[in-house]
Amino acid sequence: MDRSQGRRTRDSAAAGPLQATAAGNRALDIEEPLIFEQGAEDRCGVDLPPPPDVAPRLGGLARSEPIGLPGLSEPQVVRHYTRLSQKNYAIDLGLYPLGSCTMKHNPRLNEKLARLPGFADIHPLQPEATVQGALRLIDQLAHWLKVLTGMPAVAMSPAAGAHGELCGLMTVRAALEGRGDARKRVLVPDSAHGTNPATAAICGYDVEAIPLNNRGRVDLAALRSGLDGDVAAFMLTNPNTCGLFEDEILEQAAAVHEAGAYFYCDGANFNAILGRVRPGDLGIDCMHINLHKTFSTPHGGGGPGSGPVVLSEALAPYAPRPWVVHGEDGFRLVEHDDDTAPGENPYGRMKAFHGQMGMFVRALSYMMSHGADGLRQVADDAVLNANYLLARLSGALSLAFEGPCMHEVLFDDSFLAGTEVTTLDFAKAMIDRGFHPMTMYFPLVVHGALLIEPTETESRDSLDQFVDVVTDLADRARAGDASAFHDAPIHAPRRRLDETAAARKPVLRWTAG
Repeated sequence: MDRSQGRRTRDSAAAGPLQATAAGNRALDIEEPLIFEQGAEDRCGVDLPPPPDVAPRLGGLARSEPIGLPGLSEPQVVRHYTRLSQKNYAIDLGLYPLGSCTMKHNPRLNEKLARLPGFADIHPLQPEATVQGALRLIDQLAHWLKVLTGMPAVAMSPAAGAHGELCGLMTVRAALEGRGDARKRVLVPDSAHGTNPATAAICGYDVEAIPLNNRGRVDLAALRSGLDGDVAAFMLTNPNTCGLFEDEILEQAAAVHEAGAYFYCDGANFNAILGRVRPGDLGIDCMHINLHKTFSTPHGGGGPGSGPVVLSEALAPYAPRPWVVHGEDGFRLVEHDDDTAPGENPYGRMKAFHGQMGMFVRALSYMMSHGADGLRQVADDAVLNANYLLARLSGALSLAFEGPCMHEVLFDDSFLAGTEVTTLDFAKAMIDRGFHPMTMYFPLVVHGALLIEPTETESRDSLDQFVDVVTDLADRARAGDASAFHDAPIHAPRRRLDETAAARKPVLRWTAG
């Protein structure tokens, strides 16, 4: 197998003074083969008894050849995964300036509480009488999510932000069906997160884009012209992906409701307005909340995630099952409501059981350790840090939209015009200087976008270091030093990917020969 397919390795001729060694290692940066390349069939890290001879029950599907798993000793396995971990970048290593992602510090207090035996060792099929503490915690977290958003109900089970979007749109659909209204269209601004139109399409709606105005916000006239009796919902991200607050949101909500539609808000950026603005006061009907973005639960790796959805009074009767109820006999999970009014038809469950318990523990721990004033300061510091970067970098980079931003600041690539340095070149050069690049080429409404979100957990010292590196690179690009960019990164474990080859000829598994 060619392990260099789809990438340029450290042994590339373009590596210049970084000469390859006999083993491929570079100091303590160890060249690590694939685990299948290291394995051997006669090697094993544990002693297992030989399996008994049994008659296969798979008929013609029974395996006739060895399964082909790699055989390794225990030290080999430990070293392999330790070396891989050393090649990862993480928030525990430094600033993660990805815009739209909110990669911030996860307090260790949260992790300690999530590992308490009473939370870590419970099972969802235990009798309710034995998990009263867990149900009480879910109920308390739900209460504070409703208080912070000004909404009367919340669905706790969605497993992530996109899952929360699906929950919101399915709730909207159930409400419309409950009143016999078969609407077919959903309006989505160009500044929305990309999962918004995908969610609407999955729910069976036709998606129509609403353009931005020259201030980076929703064009209110275009929205009004797109609204009619066939629109089911308007899906807004606020603050939007340009890092700007939609300052005409009250007018948007009024127009949406006048048309008989529901107002969905993507709450991924709730950390920018936490404790400052309640979405319920803005006319929002439903909004998902990414617990990792706002309340500092772990982020990435495809889970575990959590995306609770707060709902207005109009949509609350259509929330997915189950929910926690506190009665005389303690807390319990309710699947059906005997008081459901005619026409109210909840669509069932979003997932098995009631959601991600570990994330609930961490989120409530974060809330209680901060308190009301601390949560408000989260938003204050997130916005302050982003505007600090705006002020310090606006002379080196080119700002996409004028005026102050919210929790993230958006630049474009016009500062690189005539330099022979691309946005990708610029980002890769940051790796050689010890910084993870910001989000590139998103949002798509801005050419060569560079979207930076410092989050509230970064200090001024770390932001100043980031500014110094970015400013130096911008100065080098304008000075004509393109050679410092085109081969970058040269100090990373791997050189720059050949992204076209990697996409067209992916190596998905190891094969012999």
